[in-house]
Amino acid sequence: MACQTIYAAGLQSFYNKTPEGESLAPPPDTANDFHAYDIDEIQADYVDSLDEKRTIHLLIEGIHCAACVWLIEHALYKLPGVLAADVNLTAKRCRIRWDNRETSLSVLMQHLAKLGYAAVPFDPDTAEGALAKRHRGLVYRMAFAGFAMMNLMWVSIALYSGAAEDEFRDLFHWVGFIIATPTLLYSGYPFFRNSISGLRSRYLTMDLPIAIGATATYLYSSYITFTGSLEGEVFFDTVVNFIFVILIGRYLEALSKRNALSATRRMLELQPKLATVITEGIQQTLPIRSVKVGDLVLVRPGENIPVDGVVTDGESAVDESMLTGESQPVRKQLNDTVVAGSINGEGAFTVRAEQVLRHTALAKIIALMDEAQTSKAPIQTLADKIVPWFVVITLTLATLTFLFWMGSDFEIALLASASVLVVTCPCAFGMATPMSIAVASGVGATNGILIKQGVALESLSRVTHYVFDKTGTLTEGRLQLVESFPAEGISEQSLLQIAASAEQQSEHGIAKTIVSAAQQQNLTLLNISAFYASPGRGVEAQIDGDKIFVGTADWMISHDVTLNSQWQSKVDQLEQQGISCVFVASEQKLIGILGLFDTLRDDAKTMIADMLANGLKVTVLSGDRQQVVNSVTADLGNIQRLAEVLPADKRQVIQQLQQQGDCVAMVGDGINDSPALIQADVGIALASGTDVSIESADIVLSHNQLSQVALARKLAARTLRTIRQNIVLSISYNVIMVPLAMMALVSPLLAAITMPISSLLVIGNAARISRIFKR
Repeated sequence: MACQTIYAAGLQSFYNKTPEGESLAPPPDTANDFHAYDIDEIQADYVDSLDEKRTIHLLIEGIHCAACVWLIEHALYKLPGVLAADVNLTAKRCRIRWDNRETSLSVLMQHLAKLGYAAVPFDPDTAEGALAKRHRGLVYRMAFAGFAMMNLMWVSIALYSGAAEDEFRDLFHWVGFIIATPTLLYSGYPFFRNSISGLRSRYLTMDLPIAIGATATYLYSSYITFTGSLEGEVFFDTVVNFIFVILIGRYLEALSKRNALSATRRMLELQPKLATVITEGIQQTLPIRSVKVGDLVLVRPGENIPVDGVVTDGESAVDESMLTGESQPVRKQLNDTVVAGSINGEGAFTVRAEQVLRHTALAKIIALMDEAQTSKAPIQTLADKIVPWFVVITLTLATLTFLFWMGSDFEIALLASASVLVVTCPCAFGMATPMSIAVASGVGATNGILIKQGVALESLSRVTHYVFDKTGTLTEGRLQLVESFPAEGISEQSLLQIAASAEQQSEHGIAKTIVSAAQQQNLTLLNISAFYASPGRGVEAQIDGDKIFVGTADWMISHDVTLNSQWQSKVDQLEQQGISCVFVASEQKLIGILGLFDTLRDDAKTMIADMLANGLKVTVLSGDRQQVVNSVTADLGNIQRLAEVLPADKRQVIQQLQQQGDCVAMVGDGINDSPALIQADVGIALASGTDVSIESADIVLSHNQLSQVALARKLAARTLRTIRQNIVLSISYNVIMVPLAMMALVSPLLAAITMPISSLLVIGNAARISRIFKR
């Protein structure tokens, strides 16, 4: 059935792919009815949204190798409505984005079932259960092989001590046969199953060489045993030993992967499975999936907060370090916001749920991690091109080795070719890139650096020019109204009231600061009409029939509002102090100026100095006047300062830098930065910014610390260096060990020992990426 489906889809070239190879427990039986997953109420627990275009992560049993990844991705892309399909070999997951109008989730899952892959929507409990089952089966087979190996060791000692020369020779051969046969059939079953399954589907798995080597050695030993020939030796111990050692290696690989990805698992564990919901005064413990927006949730001392929401009763100190990086607990009381995954202190409080499940801040962080681990960096294409040829090369080299040695000694030919079959391994090469990216994205997220795509790491390591938005990025983003100069006949309160009323419908940071200042003075906002906002310039509104303009000097000039010398003198004084001026006009008459001030972030100077010391170029973009930009950034050294840049022009600035040959990273936080974030080679957004800027960025800094920009750069450089090291390690292993095996200098047992070591080295080297956060 799988073979027919592959050919019907026009994917015959799948059989040219050589898989990476991994022994897994048998996949679960695929269900016959997937239609329940098409119900929106059920699907809501797994998809990002119930819009027409949806994204889901499927846990897929049966993925063994790189060829499986290739087949699943290409087969899904053939279906109508599939927009994206990315398989994560490390996590055995597939992220699918599809148009629900053209196809349904059940059709996608049925198609995977026809290919021989059992797929279910991913959730942490399902993943942990599948992982535990796979490990348990591997341990049983490993223990059986270990027990057989210990018993065969006594047989081998007896034969090597002289029993092979007396009347007990045949007896010991039969004992070896009796022990080795069930070991080969039970402990070696995964290798045979995967090999036969691959041959039926007309593709070669990396378990095939192992199965051939074990079978050939076992059959030759059985021939000597059954015929009683005195011309050869038996190698039952060799068969059992290298099966046991390979199983140990794969188990250690699984444990090492799990430990290397522990950061991702820790983030998942922050989400509670249960919540205490208060309904009409009655407390009820419910699964987290049953909690709805608007429910009142009781959080007891020491519990993880299960939802994003607002405190409606009680108070406590909450540990939000997982999200903000702030080590000190934050006091929470009435009307304060709390986030899922943070840890309550000694008090108890009630939260009104505003975001649940996949819409919480914690869930979005985990989703970004999943997306990064599923994505493929450009350097991975090298591995994708080389890995498919490993099995063909392995079988060819083993055949040549057997033919070369057969003329002189059949037993040497048999053992040497078996060693070649066992020692050649692309596993380490196939894991070099995805393992490094998975570790980097996991530890990065734990330390507030959310990487959305693996390609961002590779691009960030090549960046030569950093461009920073000023307000809210280099500065604290906490604008304060520090000066107010009304025209003659107008009070400061009236000026602020008019400006705040005109700005009340704007989302700009300056508008929010002015409105907040008016509210602090208990000023009543006036009704407005005909509101219009020009991004980066100002707003226009009507109040009691008068046209009110609030904005920059250019905004005033465009509406025929003139600044006399007295006003201009005050503006110059303010701007020299780093104070931004907001002009307020009624009709064509200026009625006042408001002065806003923002300070540099504490870590801005150190970070910029470090970048300049490393030969990087730095540019500051701002819509403010040149004097303000120069004053605020005076301590940042020899950097380029571009002022009075409109939001629409920021993208053009990035484009011009790229045309000059620079690899550009844009760091911003506002909605006006989105075009520039998209245009840049790497877009970096602060999580304090708008949702649009975060969606447009490749990397999000969840702790809102500017120093994380430099840390993200170091993480990218370390990750790319680790990937290259892993590729060199894996290639060097095969270049050294394969010739030695062909020269009969490596026994099958030694080959079985060294094969998983190469993978363990790659995994261990990838795990070292996390050390940059421990300095």
